[in-house]
Amino acid sequence: MFNKVLIANRGEIAVRIIAACRDLGLRTVIAYSDADRDALPVRLADERVCIGPAAPRESYLDVPRILTAAEISGADAIHPGYGFLAESHALAEVCEACRVTFIGPPPESIRRMGDKALARRIMNEAGVPILPGTESGVSGVEEATRVAGEVGYPVLLKASFGGGGRGMRIVTSESELAPALNSAATEAQAAFGDAEVYVERYLPSVRHVEVQVFADAHGSTVHLGERDCSVQRRHQKLVEEAPGPGLTEATRTRLGEAAVKAAEAVGYRNAGTVEFLMDPDGNFFFSEMNVRIQVEHPVTEMVTGLDLVREQIRVAAGEPLSFSQGSVQVSGASIECRINAEDSERFIPSPGTITAFHSPGGPGVRVDTAAHAGAVIPPYYDSLVAKLIVHGEDRAHAVARMRRALAEMEVEGIHTTLPLHRRIMESEEFLAGGFDTGFIGRLG
Repeated sequence: MFNKVLIANRGEIAVRIIAACRDLGLRTVIAYSDADRDALPVRLADERVCIGPAAPRESYLDVPRILTAAEISGADAIHPGYGFLAESHALAEVCEACRVTFIGPPPESIRRMGDKALARRIMNEAGVPILPGTESGVSGVEEATRVAGEVGYPVLLKASFGGGGRGMRIVTSESELAPALNSAATEAQAAFGDAEVYVERYLPSVRHVEVQVFADAHGSTVHLGERDCSVQRRHQKLVEEAPGPGLTEATRTRLGEAAVKAAEAVGYRNAGTVEFLMDPDGNFFFSEMNVRIQVEHPVTEMVTGLDLVREQIRVAAGEPLSFSQGSVQVSGASIECRINAEDSERFIPSPGTITAFHSPGGPGVRVDTAAHAGAVIPPYYDSLVAKLIVHGEDRAHAVARMRRALAEMEVEGIHTTLPLHRRIMESEEFLAGGFDTGFIGRLG
């Protein structure tokens, strides 16, 4: 086991990692920017190292600064959390070269899954269902037009090295294709440093269902069930739940088997999430693999009773998984609401100082946050303030608990998405469980 873990992240996930390390008796070092000098993780960690100014590219996204922080603090492992460098094969490679353990998958697995077009090809060869389309980036408008004609409109243009909805365009006719391809490529170049775009069939009515997987270095790969993440706006998730509502046991079994097959196809280790798109008939198709711990991992923890961050650290240290596929049991239902510092009507950021903060409590309620009265939400980073998670004996019970918790939660001094989440929990469509990714647009 490690002696000291450097946390190359901020906010609630940094607090979460500190908790897991303390449970394992490990010392922690927080790498922080100037903007986070007074943040809760900086106060909670055993040691702290400032890695630069507020701008992410000069701090949280700077690989040399992260490695220097590990070296001067004597950390023998780095946990990247999610976002920032969590899916950077460059960081994983440098860690390997410097004999610092990267708490995540091998560099090659990150590289192969980071190339979305290559990932599609690998999944197709492994027998994991994929949507019709290209298995590499298109060379230009002529090839894109030919492929779109073969696949049939509407099609989706997607950045090969993208994520978060950037570098993505829906095309409904040939006349739209050329400008959409140019726009997607330009955005992909600006956001990810690579303009490559591929084409796949677009499903207008789809659910976003993902499967949590875990693999160790001893040949074990297991899945921990699925999560439904269909409540989203502009491809950004707002609400996640486990298990997915309305899925048959047969579908759950096939999802789990496909996710394990996907992880094994790239020699995966540690925690990962295989994301699928599901049509109204229950057919599902590989979308991408997130090679890190997910924001929504708590709902899986709530229904399985497993500590996924603790397991990440154990597996990275070379220990075998503490559970087998047969021992994984899903109990009850869990829902997570992402409380963001945003105007919930206009979805514009609302940075500032939190003047009052009240976390709900009671049975089956969990709040993952680094927020408190007096905490500053800076304008430089993701707007997540807190994750509100509940667990109930079934979905109806979980929804009731979420309603109560949302009513009790108070965040003053900034705008948040709390009003939106309260509306979601009252929506008949959400309560029925038959929603898809277009739900928020219909909510009004």
